[in-house]
Amino acid sequence: MGAGILIVDDQPITRSGLTCIVETLPGYRVVAEAEDGGQVVAKVREHGVDLVLIDLRMPRIDGVEATRRLIGMDDPPHVIVMTSFGVDEHALKALEAGARGFVMKDIRPEELHFAMESVMNGGSLVSTEMLGFLVADASRGPSGAARPHHRQELLSCLTESEHRALALIGAGLSNAQIAGRLYLSVSSVKAHVSRVLRKLDLDNRTQAAVLAYELGLPAD
Repeated sequence: MGAGILIVDDQPITRSGLTCIVETLPGYRVVAEAEDGGQVVAKVREHGVDLVLIDLRMPRIDGVEATRRLIGMDDPPHVIVMTSFGVDEHALKALEAGARGFVMKDIRPEELHFAMESVMNGGSLVSTEMLGFLVADASRGPSGAARPHHRQELLSCLTESEHRALALIGAGLSNAQIAGRLYLSVSSVKAHVSRVLRKLDLDNRTQAAVLAYELGLPAD
């Protein structure tokens, strides 16, 4: 039947347009729509949603708070945040809340399909522009385990396979895609990713992608 998609946007015409696009993509079907972030948890529970495409800015409960509520569920769906405003602090907060992807609303259907496939297969989809913004933000603030003066030192604790996995996370590859590159099983890649996050004291793949980007780790 395909993965169930929930589309959340306060503009009916946007919801309608996204529904038309998603329904043309193989392996996906729109099972519900919502006009406000406050409806998302109930919709997910009612319709068995696998992936949420959610507007970043809405008048009542925005995409950031809605993402927090979704990720706080016992069995959370994947979340991709969509916006018309480009990279800013709101987008950063959505990723920090647990969104696995960040795309612009004027994205082409094939690009949206790629983003959805990446996220559904355990990867993340964050633009180079967004990675640059995340790196700049990290350099301004005190948070983050891997500070500039000892990031290279931290990498020395990784095995060669873990180091390559980190570079491929930075390139936005999913676990399945990383498995293909490293000639490993998907379960082995999941274990590699978990060890990378633990060894580098990172919370999620987005932080790992930022670190790989900042260090210029080659994905080839």
